[in-house]
Amino acid sequence: MKILTNWLRTYVPDIAVDDHQLAEDLTLRGIAVEGVHNLGPGNGHLFEMDITTNRVDAMNHYGIAREAATIYNLPLASLHAQLPAPLAAKPFPVRIEADAEALCGRFTAQVLRGVTIAPSTGLTADYFHLLAQKQISNAVDASNVTLLGMGHPTHAFDLDRIEGGIVVRLAHKGEKLKLLDGTDRILEADDLVIADEQKALGLAGVMGGWDSMITADTKNILVEAAWFDQASIRRSARRHGLHTDASHRFERGADFNAAPIANALVSMHILESGGTLEGDLIDLVIPEVAAKTASRPAIELSVKEVQRHLGTTLAPEGITKEIVSQFLTALGCTLTPQTDDTFAVQLPSWRLDLEREIDLIEEVARVYGYNGFANTLPAPGIVIAHPAAAKEAAVRSRLLALGYSESVSSTFASQSDSDLFAAAGKGTVAMENPLSEEATLLRPSLIPGMVTMLAHNLNRDVKEVRLFEQGQLFTGSTDQVNEAAGLSLGLTGHVSPAPPLQKAADAPFYELKGVAESLLSLFDLGGDPVAYSTEVPVWLEPGRSAAISLAGKPIGFFGELAASQGQQRKLRQPIFLAELDLARLYAMPLRKVIARDLSRFQTVERDFSFTMPDSMQWQTVVDAIHALGIAELQRLTPIEVWRDSKKYPGVYALLLRCVFQSEERTLNEAELTGWWSSIITTLMALGGTIRAPEGTFPRT
Repeated sequence: MKILTNWLRTYVPDIAVDDHQLAEDLTLRGIAVEGVHNLGPGNGHLFEMDITTNRVDAMNHYGIAREAATIYNLPLASLHAQLPAPLAAKPFPVRIEADAEALCGRFTAQVLRGVTIAPSTGLTADYFHLLAQKQISNAVDASNVTLLGMGHPTHAFDLDRIEGGIVVRLAHKGEKLKLLDGTDRILEADDLVIADEQKALGLAGVMGGWDSMITADTKNILVEAAWFDQASIRRSARRHGLHTDASHRFERGADFNAAPIANALVSMHILESGGTLEGDLIDLVIPEVAAKTASRPAIELSVKEVQRHLGTTLAPEGITKEIVSQFLTALGCTLTPQTDDTFAVQLPSWRLDLEREIDLIEEVARVYGYNGFANTLPAPGIVIAHPAAAKEAAVRSRLLALGYSESVSSTFASQSDSDLFAAAGKGTVAMENPLSEEATLLRPSLIPGMVTMLAHNLNRDVKEVRLFEQGQLFTGSTDQVNEAAGLSLGLTGHVSPAPPLQKAADAPFYELKGVAESLLSLFDLGGDPVAYSTEVPVWLEPGRSAAISLAGKPIGFFGELAASQGQQRKLRQPIFLAELDLARLYAMPLRKVIARDLSRFQTVERDFSFTMPDSMQWQTVVDAIHALGIAELQRLTPIEVWRDSKKYPGVYALLLRCVFQSEERTLNEAELTGWWSSIITTLMALGGTIRAPEGTFPRT
């Protein structure tokens, strides 16, 4: 956004600092000036501004002037329009239909007769030249200069092209409207339009219509300034692929009380070239909308809370009650003392971003200047770690150690993704002001975001990816939102090398299973059994996925994304996903790490070489050997596993290493021989056969 310092100083003429210092002071208060350009003698400077989307009130010269007046404690000139006395006339017919009242909370209209359409002159022409703003005509430029000056969008209609009166209504589905850019639009039933009794005249808050535009032949004008609902304007602008100066501001929350003064300013600029004012300003107000915007309930503000949050300042007097009152009053708030320490703060109509006491505290800090606070550490006990912080860190550390990279996806989800991935019966939370059709809900699952991130990598030829995300899930309804911690894992690409007893294509499935078990091992499960089943959601491929249950209740799923979903999303290779309910895990304590002294006695290793049936699982072998109760057995490791299914079908070779060690003594040959014999007997009971030294099962 471009701001002229000469124009800015007409609202705050007593600013003593130069333009460069002004730019620095504004930037330090969050009103960022990214560039300062000299416009030559007498023309001041041009500020290139970067205004955040929540500060629509500062997207104009008057809003920046208000900030400057607050910083330097100077008076701010009021916005005032010098209009001639109106000619008596019957009020022009204007109405807002009932189904549009929530979307158009205020509508003002002023009739001008006998106007002269001519090029703009004077300050308007000078300002437009310095801003490189295109001039059209005095009537159109009047709307633009008002928008640049005080920030509220307006529009001028050719009064003689209006049939009957003005009607603010919802469009008829399929209704056609030709806009000022010459394009024809087919409207939907939820598009808000400004119309006459016969046709639509403009897409409200976005762009005016061709049939009522100002031309060189225009003699009579209707000036309109209104307040429109943010979500309605955003929806229509996105649907029709339009982004205008007006929609940019209405989408972010316009000032409900600005319409009358904006209308008067436009009328004043037009009448400078001739014409008369007919009738008083027509001002329709919907009380229910006014109560939600301009007449919001006052917020109680405690000066002690301001001081507690903001801490020590470099100035010895600190943040006083007088400073709080000075700053907030200058920003447009009305402060009514309640006690010696508290105010009731009535919020300005142009600051819809202020909602809570902490917002007001932040405003005090911002205007005071963050560089005015001392660098001090918080007192002990003030900063308290989140109850789940240690558990979250443990999960993160384990996954990073396992080779997974942390990722962050969008908090929003589409309706289609939510229908597919959300847990049944928990409900979804719709957004009141969705950014797009693909972000209409708060995410009920982390899986859609994980699928998107994996696809993003595959589409850029990254063929082996391991990601995880810890984040919040949202279920319930708009009235009752439930949050819970969740974890998603994403894996694509073959494990290299593939395990000897598995197909390469199956290795990712078993890797995810191992990762899930590793995460569960971090927590003290209280002896509750972990079980697996094939009852999986529809987004997982049957036969290549599983559900994890803890104490009989599902705690997660893992497996390959369903082939139909992979084809629909045009994935280049299979992807494997897992989702765990972290909220249940976080309800359990972390497993305590127990350290013990290392034994001073030597270890004894013994290898056992067997052939085992293909059906024999490693866990079964482990459980059987541990069941022997050999306390001195410290480790049990499969050193090598291989197979040759063509020569020796139905079996695989296993080289098993056992490590024995005592805490109290050196082991003797007799007891070692006894343990070895027991292990051999156990393995043979499981169907194993000792491999002969000459290698009856050669490795290939």
